[in-house]
Amino acid sequence: MFTGIIRELGKVEEISQDAQGAVLRISCRRILPQLQTGDSVSVNGCCLTAESVQEGSFRVAATPETLRRSSLGRLRGGCVVNLEPSMKPDEFLGGHLVQGHVDGAGLVDSMRREGNSVIFRFSVPQDIIRHCVLKGSIAIEGVSLTISDLGRDWLEVTIIPHTWEVTSFSSLDRGDRVNLESDVISKYVEKHVQRILQASGGDPAPDG
Repeated sequence: MFTGIIRELGKVEEISQDAQGAVLRISCRRILPQLQTGDSVSVNGCCLTAESVQEGSFRVAATPETLRRSSLGRLRGGCVVNLEPSMKPDEFLGGHLVQGHVDGAGLVDSMRREGNSVIFRFSVPQDIIRHCVLKGSIAIEGVSLTISDLGRDWLEVTIIPHTWEVTSFSSLDRGDRVNLESDVISKYVEKHVQRILQASGGDPAPDG
């Protein structure tokens, strides 16, 4: 479990990819002392396992399913990535509950400046947009954000200067693929309501 508060920008030093998946070596400094082999770490919002930890870097493996569902498949050597170690039970929840289980990918539609911030618009698949609400939470590339505007197949978030500086949002461009994870509370509520309606003979909405 994570919070969506990025602790550090890492750098992809090496990546090898084939039909079996991909292995990435990521360099970092701040979170490295917290990592041990076998620990979970969020890389651009994907919960991965640190397979080895060495001086200055760690290695993680991504399965073919992860590469299909997420933006990790577009990473190359030199790319920066958002890093967050798994949340400890006694830590302050600064963002929202993020599982690191990416629901799917969105695309950067546009970016525009407004005052000291940057507003990003993303195109979003229907099975994800259905769990989004205005002013609700969403994780994009592992970053906990508030939905500032919402349409039938798109949403907007406002990136403040601090988030711009400490995350990979400053390196995104139009057309880039990004990882999306909708609020887990919304997904649980939908499932429970469906069960209640089914038990009462109601007609629940089709499961997406």
